[in-house]
Amino acid sequence: MKTLVVVGVGALGSHAVLFSRNLPVALVLVDFDRVESKNVLAQVHPRTALGRNKAEAMKQTLLGLFGTRVEAIPHRLVPENVDTLLGRADLVLDCVDNGATRRLIQAWVRNHKVPCLHGALSAGGDFARVVWDDHFVVDDEATTGAATCEDGAILPFAGMAGAMIADVLAEHLRGGTRRSVQLGAGGWQVLARDR
Repeated sequence: MKTLVVVGVGALGSHAVLFSRNLPVALVLVDFDRVESKNVLAQVHPRTALGRNKAEAMKQTLLGLFGTRVEAIPHRLVPENVDTLLGRADLVLDCVDNGATRRLIQAWVRNHKVPCLHGALSAGGDFARVVWDDHFVVDDEATTGAATCEDGAILPFAGMAGAMIADVLAEHLRGGTRRSVQLGAGGWQVLARDR
């Protein structure tokens, strides 16, 4: 069985993991952050997880609700541990929200020739990208610490983007296709489809 390492289980990553729970992969979740009260409004983290590590909380949620077993790694991905945390990945899903970590992931997957799908969600929850690494360009936040979960308004959009990530991953696992898409006001648009 292939191992899918998901880096970041916040607004986008938690939904992607929720919808990916039935994929034929061993899921490994990497996130250093803790669940805050604002997170339960737009992320797949219950109030009972407040104060807990997001990767551990997601692990418990999936086990409790669906009996799905995943591995949780409650650490920040940094240059000193990137080989350890991504080293057994057959596939990487990047759902982080900062350019420095995205560049670290991108450099590692390119160096090790590991397929990587990048998920990106705008702070306002009105634009999303699901892009394979071959077509992905890292950009930094327009403003540092832009809020993405303050009032829960992005919940439906984050759910749609997470579901699309799971669909793109499933298509890749079935036949190797790498479909990159974006969602905006005009709906979903295919950016590229590679074999």
